[in-house]
Amino acid sequence: MTRNEICEEIFWKSSNGLTSYPEALAFMEQRARDIHQRGTAPMVWLVEHPPVFTAGTSAKDADLYNPHDYPTYAAGRGGQWTYHGPGQRLGYVMLDLTRQNGTVPPRDVRSFVAGLEGWMIDSLARLGVTAFTREGRIGVWTIDPLSGLEAKIGALGIRVSRWVSWHGVSLNVSPDLNDFDGIVPCGIREFGVTSLQRFDSSLTMKDLDDALALSWPERFGTIPQAV
Repeated sequence: MTRNEICEEIFWKSSNGLTSYPEALAFMEQRARDIHQRGTAPMVWLVEHPPVFTAGTSAKDADLYNPHDYPTYAAGRGGQWTYHGPGQRLGYVMLDLTRQNGTVPPRDVRSFVAGLEGWMIDSLARLGVTAFTREGRIGVWTIDPLSGLEAKIGALGIRVSRWVSWHGVSLNVSPDLNDFDGIVPCGIREFGVTSLQRFDSSLTMKDLDDALALSWPERFGTIPQAV
């Protein structure tokens, strides 16, 4: 199926269980290549990973502590160190950025990043969580209900190859927040991290998945089609 045949839809894949990080990297890289070379359909892929630390192109060795000796990987995306693990939803976004994608103009990486941040903010709002961005701080932030302080609830890191995006966003549903102590998340030392379950312990991964699917068309102009 070519991109011209799904002008109103986007393939939407959700994987159960834990997907290894190398498997995800290999899939995304191949899909991005196929989108560019063969016109394969764009896709959003929702996954969870086993505990890992991933290094973006700006990652500093001094920002990795890793007391539990979790696996580490060079992600190839922008950004610094990020933790992924059970209870965190990854949304990997593989889009052809040479074309208009809803509110995102062609070949406009800044607008694409803003679209991803807006997608996370809109999705959290559907779950009753007010989130926002801050100048100079990548990702999505909120006021932690326990500490009353600003904390990160969503991270972002992308790679663009021949104007096709891969990697994407992560949102904390119910991860072990202590695992984030193994790094300086995204190089920002002054602020902590939080999760959806700190706001409402009844919220599940499916609740977030539903919110992500409902919020997608508002930013990117296509309708999720499950595959």
